[in-house]
Amino acid sequence: MSYEYNYIHNYIPDVPISMSARSAVQASSAELPQRSEPRPAGSPDATADSPEFGEETGGGNRIPEALNDFEIETLMLNLDASLRVHERAHFFSWTQGLLQSLIRHEVLICALRNGESLSLQVDSFSSIAPDQAIFGEMFLRDAQVVPSLINAWEERSFRPVIRNSAASPYAKGHFAQELEHIGATQLLSHGTHDAAGQVTGLFTFACLQGTVGQRHAYLARLIVPFLHAAWVRTQVSGRTKANDGVKSEGAGNITVREQEILRWIYLGKSNFEIGTILAISPLTVKNHVQKILRKLNVVNRAQAIGKALELRVLKP
Repeated sequence: MSYEYNYIHNYIPDVPISMSARSAVQASSAELPQRSEPRPAGSPDATADSPEFGEETGGGNRIPEALNDFEIETLMLNLDASLRVHERAHFFSWTQGLLQSLIRHEVLICALRNGESLSLQVDSFSSIAPDQAIFGEMFLRDAQVVPSLINAWEERSFRPVIRNSAASPYAKGHFAQELEHIGATQLLSHGTHDAAGQVTGLFTFACLQGTVGQRHAYLARLIVPFLHAAWVRTQVSGRTKANDGVKSEGAGNITVREQEILRWIYLGKSNFEIGTILAISPLTVKNHVQKILRKLNVVNRAQAIGKALELRVLKP
């Protein structure tokens, strides 16, 4: 826990959290169900009728358990970080960085309603998959996935849904198969809706089997409105940049060697490992990384990868 605590503070240093803010989050966590043991691999879907949620089943609601101080601080840091998201690279850095301390996931799939009809704009984010875009494509292409998740979410009165993709109606589809390749077969889905109850956004966390429970479902209820707002801002920012024809200064000056180093960073290699692979010193790699950060106008390696993917300097 100490490592995670330091990681959070290094990501967004000196963020003040007032006692009133702590109290507000602590009070809101009164709805939080008890912790439960992770569901074993191969277990059926956790839906409204599943005792995993502890709501409207058996003997009624369980005694709630409040968020502890560490969870409150983690939540507040994530809410603050979400407000700083204005570009796709920011969104990637946040969701695949700090947000992992709140809801650990292998893939995040974002779907926004496009227009009046249920036409969805879908994108996916992952720091571990070689091709992160494939999950969004399969999510949209498999005709059973979206209706199944939305129907389950609506039937639960717009509360989060936990499902096992291997035991779902779309278990034999390409989407479920892609998730199975990386072991992320447990889905946590939650969305947003308008005043008429029509879905405006659906966010699905694909997680390792057995790692998601009631507590994560509750945290999803807290974070998804901010996730939705942040993702919408990236869409507006992206359209503005496209209309203005603006390109990040220096992005076009990324050298072949720097692209090569970006690729190895994307694959999770350290400076020492990259130096060994490319037969150069770790110090030389570090100098290249610093140049990449300056050219892309970012402050760390995660942001560099997100920006490089957005500008297509780096292709997954």
